[in-house]
Amino acid sequence: MTAVRTPESGASAMPSGESASNALRLGIAPHRLWPGNAAEIDDVVETARTAEQLGFDHMVAGSHVLAGDLGVTHEPLIMLSAIAGATSRIGIATSVLILPLYNPVVLAHQTATLDRLSRGRFTLGVGTGWDRAEFDAVGVPFGERGKRAGEHLEVLSSLWRGESEPRIGIAPRTAGGPPVWVGGQSDAALRRAVRFGSAWHGSVADPAELRHIRTRLTELAEASGIERQPRLTSVAFVVPPGFTAISRDPGRLLGGGQPTAASIVDELGALHEAGLHACSIWLPVPAPAFADAMAWVAREVLPELGQ
Repeated sequence: MTAVRTPESGASAMPSGESASNALRLGIAPHRLWPGNAAEIDDVVETARTAEQLGFDHMVAGSHVLAGDLGVTHEPLIMLSAIAGATSRIGIATSVLILPLYNPVVLAHQTATLDRLSRGRFTLGVGTGWDRAEFDAVGVPFGERGKRAGEHLEVLSSLWRGESEPRIGIAPRTAGGPPVWVGGQSDAALRRAVRFGSAWHGSVADPAELRHIRTRLTELAEASGIERQPRLTSVAFVVPPGFTAISRDPGRLLGGGQPTAASIVDELGALHEAGLHACSIWLPVPAPAFADAMAWVAREVLPELGQ
């Protein structure tokens, strides 16, 4: 079902693991939101195998250096490497990697390696971060995160394309590097998406808001003399009917307060009409219910999206 980009075939304008189909691409996270302890996310590789079998387009991995208020997470590149080795078709993406916390030369090497070993299934989703404690722990000035994000994207792009000095080139070489999703809704973030992104990435459940972002991206691209425009991707939160949401509020849920399969599909359809290309589902449900909730989405929603 999925046309996979290989490193030899050249970088794609679409996120990894996606076909040329106009259908909305639906992905999923391999664990619930805010796991309470590390043991709750030890089964992510097996979950990824199941997600691939169920027909999801891609899997996403969040990124926090510290557990903080949101619970523990695995390091995203290592987790996605394990998933890539255990699967053969499903796309893998960071959603999102906190770019200013990383050394860009080391990250270019890591992501080029993952891109090649996954045979072009990897997408690098990046954001600037918001938790000052993580920046303090790593020794990165919190107030410089936007500036550093832009500089890091410049370095990544240059190294992936092989445009840097030979003595600091990276191996393995890839054809332009993986696709990049750039997060954020400020004008500065949208400019980064226009300049460096194959897609803009956010958390949007309102078609009007999505159309506004699409218009702003067009305006910024025209002002910069850039002909292409990034696609639109987003995360969304789903609590299937009959399931109980965890107490912490993740934001607006697809399908409303009393969702049905039809209401969830209708809202996804409206977002797709507004320009959304790919949606990544997070399931804010209790850990024991996660597998059943994922199966419900695959059974009730995926077929309605043509997947």
